[in-house]
Amino acid sequence: MALLNSFNSGVNGIKTFSKSLEVIGDNIANVNSTGFKTSRVTNQDSFVETMRAPTAANGNVGGLNGMQVGMGSSVSSISQKFTQGALTTTAGPTDLGISGQGFFKITDAANNTFYTRAGDFRVDELGTLRTNSGMLVVGANAAAFSGAEAFSFSKDGTINIYKAGSPTPVTGGKLDLITFANPNGLKREGANLFSNIGLAAGAEDSGSTIKGDIIQGTLELSNVDLTQEFSDLIVAQRAFQANSRVITVSDSVMEEVVNLKR
Repeated sequence: MALLNSFNSGVNGIKTFSKSLEVIGDNIANVNSTGFKTSRVTNQDSFVETMRAPTAANGNVGGLNGMQVGMGSSVSSISQKFTQGALTTTAGPTDLGISGQGFFKITDAANNTFYTRAGDFRVDELGTLRTNSGMLVVGANAAAFSGAEAFSFSKDGTINIYKAGSPTPVTGGKLDLITFANPNGLKREGANLFSNIGLAAGAEDSGSTIKGDIIQGTLELSNVDLTQEFSDLIVAQRAFQANSRVITVSDSVMEEVVNLKR
């Protein structure tokens, strides 16, 4: 039975560190993805077999310590690090980087709500601010950018439209950054998008005093630290190899047991 347990421990370890390799690979692949937030894996010990339960002292008889054998490890959590990514200057008039906390709010054609840190927006043929995939950026007025007028974005998200012949801008809407009590409760949807399924991240908060500033003409880079990722990659690889060796050694011992009878 012990040999079978060692097999299980090795297999569970391989599964655990395979997931670590998947997460690290995803982080490295997105090192240049706009607004990407790196993920991390934490592990926990797996099911424990209790061979003897601990007991307290009873009269003149002393207590006994328990005897337990673990069954390897499993993934405890996969969470994201919502630390600030560096802002790179693009000079694009509709490129908007977030310095600090918060997300842009966008909606698709079916009025489903999503959130993003990637501010690489564009103006469509009708003068409406959209994502590159055509989703609507919430807060900008419809057709606010039509005509040949100049425009700018204030740090608080206010859109200023400068009409020809008028020195005073008119407001074309306001992009309110959305913050959440638990941003790790957001679900990754791909394409730099998040959704708040089941309100796991908490309710939207657009009036938070700790939300960031919107910086026009910049984009937030990924916060992936390649040095850390390659270091974690080496550790995960060696752990994978060690667990593979446990299976190999268990197989060799089992072979010896089988060959006792010739």
